[in-house]
Amino acid sequence: MKADVIVIGGGIVGCSTALHVARKGRSVILLERDQAGIRASGVNFGGVRQHGRALAELPLSFRARAIWADLASLIGTDGEFAVTGHLRLARQESDLRLLLLHMQGASLYGLKLEFLDRAALDHRFPWLGPHIIAGTYCPSDGQANPRLIAPAFATAARKAGATLVEGAEVVEATHDGGVFQVAVRDGRRFEAPLLVNAAGAWAATVAGWFGEMVNLVPEVPQVMVTEPAPYRFQPVLGVIGGDLYFRQIPRGNVIFGGGQGRANADHTRSAPLPEISARAAAEAARIVPEIRHLNIIRTWTGVDGDTADGSPIVGPSTTTPGLFHAFGFCGHGFQLGPGVGAVLAELLIDGRSDTDIHGLGIARFVGRR
Repeated sequence: MKADVIVIGGGIVGCSTALHVARKGRSVILLERDQAGIRASGVNFGGVRQHGRALAELPLSFRARAIWADLASLIGTDGEFAVTGHLRLARQESDLRLLLLHMQGASLYGLKLEFLDRAALDHRFPWLGPHIIAGTYCPSDGQANPRLIAPAFATAARKAGATLVEGAEVVEATHDGGVFQVAVRDGRRFEAPLLVNAAGAWAATVAGWFGEMVNLVPEVPQVMVTEPAPYRFQPVLGVIGGDLYFRQIPRGNVIFGGGQGRANADHTRSAPLPEISARAAAEAARIVPEIRHLNIIRTWTGVDGDTADGSPIVGPSTTTPGLFHAFGFCGHGFQLGPGVGAVLAELLIDGRSDTDIHGLGIARFVGRR
């Protein structure tokens, strides 16, 4: 089976790429080992933030945020996207220094953040625990429901003309100098002059087939949800250090996460750890004491891939013309995904993009083990 573009991986990044390529009038085949959108893209925390991003990610994050603002016109649903703001918190003086440093750097890119000392926090968010010393607030950030968003991108890609092949585990990909040959476990073969590696936690294997050896550490974030409570905590919360993230939805449930669950050897299955749940719940109750009485009704995990510097790999291969990478999102792929797909489609079809991704290329890791 032939197409103009093959995409390996059916998460939000892969499906967004397939959608944007199809909207440009090119044929595209997406290969997904399981079902599109059921892994990290469908089970993540659901934060949609520019706040706290590495500076090299901000142009891409801005591009994605613009798409989030009109998501329904692209995929047929807003996925419960709501602009609730994002509040990043400091618990000690070293955290405060990092907050101020990031605020200064982000301002150079045009990201508007508001500094809140303890008095300002007490006025705006009186439900915060007493050990929080300061925060920075991004009013344009928000949250959405990944269980709606991820499948909607897959559906929209199909409607735009992309061919999504599920249950297709890629076992080999080669390049003959002009065309990529991609084989799946059941013997089917696919061919295209352009290939996108969006294989998530398993993408380092694909990159290695083309001589680009990257260390990708599996991340197994653990998330919990409580019974409903009166809606009171509007902004999404994060902390310096990343050991807690927290949001409440209008139905009243509080969703929070922190720590790592466990995964099997090939990272295709993961599960929560009770001791991690207990630790995250304790920290959540320290930061927002009013939730102490709430019952946790469900907990879950997913598997993502972390790079050594905490930022994703997005852009062209250093070894193989026509190969593009989009992986190692370190938990950032949900917000960035719509923008990644748009930028990759431009690079694939137009040969250029106005969105600056020069600091995200795979060249920063190749040759470093």
